[in-house]
Amino acid sequence: MSDTNTFAALGLAEPLLRAVAETGYTQPTPIQAQAIPHVLKGSDLLAAAQTGTGKTAGFTLPLLHLLLQSPLQGKRQPGRPRCLILTPTRELAAQVEESVQTYGKHTSIRSMVMFGGVNINPQITALRKPLDILVATPGRLLDHVQQKTIDLSGVEVLVLDEADRMLDMGFIRDIRKVLALLPRQRQNLLFSATFSDEIRDLARGVLNNPTEVSVARRNTASELVEQKVVMTEQSHKRDLVSHVIRESGWHQVLVFTRTKHGANRLAEKLTKDGLSAAAIHGNKSQSARTRALAGFKSGEVAVLVATDIAARGLDIDQLPQVVNFELPNVPEDYVHRIGRTGRAGSAGSALSLVDNTEVKLLTAIERLLGRKIERTVVEGWSADMVKPSTTPERPPLPHRQHTAPRGGNGNRGRGNGSQPGGRPSGQGQRRGNGGRRNASGTAQGQRGALN
Repeated sequence: MSDTNTFAALGLAEPLLRAVAETGYTQPTPIQAQAIPHVLKGSDLLAAAQTGTGKTAGFTLPLLHLLLQSPLQGKRQPGRPRCLILTPTRELAAQVEESVQTYGKHTSIRSMVMFGGVNINPQITALRKPLDILVATPGRLLDHVQQKTIDLSGVEVLVLDEADRMLDMGFIRDIRKVLALLPRQRQNLLFSATFSDEIRDLARGVLNNPTEVSVARRNTASELVEQKVVMTEQSHKRDLVSHVIRESGWHQVLVFTRTKHGANRLAEKLTKDGLSAAAIHGNKSQSARTRALAGFKSGEVAVLVATDIAARGLDIDQLPQVVNFELPNVPEDYVHRIGRTGRAGSAGSALSLVDNTEVKLLTAIERLLGRKIERTVVEGWSADMVKPSTTPERPPLPHRQHTAPRGGNGNRGRGNGSQPGGRPSGQGQRRGNGGRRNASGTAQGQRGALN
């Protein structure tokens, strides 16, 4: 297909084009224009695309098309999906399912999402109904396999989404267990932010003579993102970021911290200063995570403070500001962080607060980017503005009361779970969702990029 400047030119079925049109889009993103024709032809695909490029629609739309073109009579069976989409985190699983629901709303295709951290029983109940597309995290999927509540022998298409993050989070053994349960004859799609050696090793074991597409050079930061660095002291950072957000009048800003405890402390500080702020990380209860994300998307929460793992897979359209409260230990994570702004052709800004202990990290990031990040100063700010009670960031002493819940990172191993769609459940972790969701979800309020 020579002309791929419209969704109609890609050859997608009419019910899908109608759903896409209702979102307000006519032109596919580069990854969609490249990937969709190959998926429709039945090719295995190895695709390099970061969050925010529209990659999710790049595979959900052609999957829905393939299912529409193939007769369903006799194929649709309870607990036996025809398409399996594996994702690393609960949030990403929920967003992929939301994409399936949004673009498949004018079809009879049935889908569901499953992840850990929530009650498994509603998922078991949902698996008793006919099923076409299953979106799952690896750990919870294997829980169902062990309980014999799911049959993977009918999978015709496998999608590994954000495969690089799945490897980072130690899911390789779980992925191999799942692969062993699938039919040999199937179509495979692997999406990754980068083509690392580890990803290519995984691809060789999963893909069969794949087509390779890439929409950006490895670790290329968006040219639309204005990047600046403020040199400061660690003990001044909380007051400084509070000052910047308040004086700039920012209404939606994502702030990254290195630790879960640091995220809690910063969110508490910002709230105390009159800003609507919430923290999101693996130790937060599922209801708290869902509530924070829903509030941030709706605009009720102006500042979302997150760790890297918790933020991975958050799909927030037209996010204007990202702040690095602390630089990440891995330079590539900086690119992932700032890639959450400057999306869908919109300009964005990324501000990093850097102290003397982080200079080496900054140098490594600049080496990766191939250029120096502009240094700046914050107008109207001085160290004299720091309150005398401010103390440097450090873990609490044993005898002090600590508000952060104890336990491991909920994103590791099998602790993957989320209420889909970004709506608060108000029921804590005991109310799982394993079945079909209303296609409206939060998609009605998100109009940035096809995701």
